[in-house]
Amino acid sequence: MYLAAEASSSGGGIWGLVLPFVLMFAVFYFLLLRPQQRKTKTRNAMMNQLKKGDKIATIGGLHGTIVELNSDTVVLRVNDTVKLTFERSAISSVLTSAPAPSEKLEKADKSAE
Repeated sequence: MYLAAEASSSGGGIWGLVLPFVLMFAVFYFLLLRPQQRKTKTRNAMMNQLKKGDKIATIGGLHGTIVELNSDTVVLRVNDTVKLTFERSAISSVLTSAPAPSEKLEKADKSAE
């Protein structure tokens, strides 16, 4: 009888050891991994929506307007004469977005009237 009671209590002991690790993983996932995945997703969406005319800031603090876009590089106009080439990953944020081509046409039509 003593052996049967000892065998049943050791089975519950394994769950007592595993449960804290499962809880720690769940807390780790919801506090660290999930917000980082969300942040990466929004950054990738911002990178995919870049277009000519957008005013951006780089990770170094340089502000400029996008003149040319390639798959991995961006050419920025800093002032009237200076153009600099950066990696796309160096873009920190979009300050103001250029209007879409259809919006430009609508504004031109309204101003002509």
